[in-house]
Amino acid sequence: MRQAKQPFQFVAASYLVRICFERAKTLAEMARGMRTCPATSIFYHTFQSLESHHYATFSSDFAQWIMAACNEVALAERLAVLDLHDFLSLEELRKALVETVENHIDANPASAARPAFEPFLFCEAREVTVLLPRRATNLAELAEGIRHLSLQTLHHHFINSRLRLRLDTNDFSYWIEHSLELPELASRLNRIDFYQNTLEEIREEIVNVLQSWIGQ
Repeated sequence: MRQAKQPFQFVAASYLVRICFERAKTLAEMARGMRTCPATSIFYHTFQSLESHHYATFSSDFAQWIMAACNEVALAERLAVLDLHDFLSLEELRKALVETVENHIDANPASAARPAFEPFLFCEAREVTVLLPRRATNLAELAEGIRHLSLQTLHHHFINSRLRLRLDTNDFSYWIEHSLELPELASRLNRIDFYQNTLEEIREEIVNVLQSWIGQ
């Protein structure tokens, strides 16, 4: 079995959530807040929110608030269909979010200043990681490690890692491509749909893909 140049180090992750200065009580204020909030806040309310919203109607905090607090279901649906895989940077994602809200306001001017049922607080998360004793030096060890990860740690390595890796990939794919030199497998893992699947479904698909390559 192919051995890695460098071992994969599993970590346990936790997050300290900080409330930013921006907040919104109307759709117009939401559009302005999206424009001015830190990029880490855009990431928090889209990628990181997947961990808590996989069983909700919409996966992003923005879409959830617009539906529940503003009762703008059509706009929430348009935000929800933005595929996070399509964006190469957080600024591209920010632009798409802002344009979607502003286009809705242009088409429905009365919605701009209508008070929401509750305010939206823009947040960002500061990550704290601790090294776990488990490491992987080949695909079999990686698959076994992933089987035993907590869902929060799986989220850290497969979804949250995209903030560090400029949205382009995840920790597992990065390691597989650079330490095992298996770019095709790395790409296959990176195409797993983290937007529609639950974290348990993501875990199962990752392990199944790895198992299909073990022994090749």
